[in-house]
Amino acid sequence: QVRLVESGGGLVQAGGSLRLSCAASGRIFGNYAMGWFRQAPGKEREFVAAINWTGRSTYYADSVKGRFTISRDNAKNTVYLQMNSLKAEDTAVYYCGADPGRGSAYASAYEYWGQGTQVTVSS
Repeated sequence: QVRLVESGGGLVQAGGSLRLSCAASGRIFGNYAMGWFRQAPGKEREFVAAINWTGRSTYYADSVKGRFTISRDNAKNTVYLQMNSLKAEDTAVYYCGADPGRGSAYASAYEYWGQGTQVTVSS
């Protein structure tokens, strides 16, 4: 069992920055790739970014490439999402997930999910 808790969401103006954190407890964090997804009202959950268990491989949705950076600290059992140049369309609930594979853009690959943290970008 892996328990995930996201934090760091909030209200920010367009062009601003936020850093989300996802703290993991339970089974060995380093065994899992980690990902961030988001879900806006009335929309399906969509992939944002993923990172493999070593942290050496990262993947991004085209919509966030160049603005968002995913990273992890296995010693702290934490994965981060640094979000810069935020836009109104980034407004959503952001979820982190744990993937026993190499890191996927598909939500079905993820075994565990956090409860989500709200990010609201005002224009």
